[in-house]
Amino acid sequence: MNRRASPLQPPGQSTSLWHQGLSLGSKALQDNAPLKGFDAYVVGFHPAKDDPSMQMEAHHYCRQVNDDFLQCVLFDGNTSEANLIGIEYILSERLYETLPEDERRYWHPHNYEVLGGSLIAPGLPEAAERALMAMLMNSYGKTWHTWHTGRLDAGPGDPLPLGEPMLMWSFNRDGQCDPALEEHRNQAMGVDRAEKRRDRSALLKRAHPQDGVALLDDAFPAGEAVPGVVDRLTGR
Repeated sequence: MNRRASPLQPPGQSTSLWHQGLSLGSKALQDNAPLKGFDAYVVGFHPAKDDPSMQMEAHHYCRQVNDDFLQCVLFDGNTSEANLIGIEYILSERLYETLPEDERRYWHPHNYEVLGGSLIAPGLPEAAERALMAMLMNSYGKTWHTWHTGRLDAGPGDPLPLGEPMLMWSFNRDGQCDPALEEHRNQAMGVDRAEKRRDRSALLKRAHPQDGVALLDDAFPAGEAVPGVVDRLTGR
């Protein structure tokens, strides 16, 4: 699997005996049970809901709690030096429909990421990746980024986690994600997006209109719609 380094290395020293002793002691004596099971790995892109020009590549490590709920920790790369940048919770359509209206404004739709081929599961055979994407069809994510570490194609961001957490959203039209950001990831990780779309075309029949698809339309030049990606309120 192709490796993606982090855009930056945080300031500070990591060679002290205290740090080395803590690491050795925790490995020998402590259990990391809450982290076990975060073994589903997907990579996608997030824009900030209130500032869609702020876009990041996000590496999700997820645990499937049950058929309707996943929880993910987000990193800016997939190496041992990757920085923790946020969290994402994923609900099935069934659970999303139980949310009150005020809560739904925090949850972004996923059908474009699946059908458009921008969300990938590195290292999985195509059949296994397709099964994972089928599970994500019609789902919604609630994502908070706590650190804007920057972009591998454009340089580092904040040296430390600064400011308030940012509510992130999903891209829902072709042309919304910065082409340079996506192309950098695709080339480095060997992604053929057109091929991904063809492989997932059978999932189109599962697609339902979703909330939030048209939310960022005014923030970008008119983007091209993808079949199966329809806003439930506007019908487009």
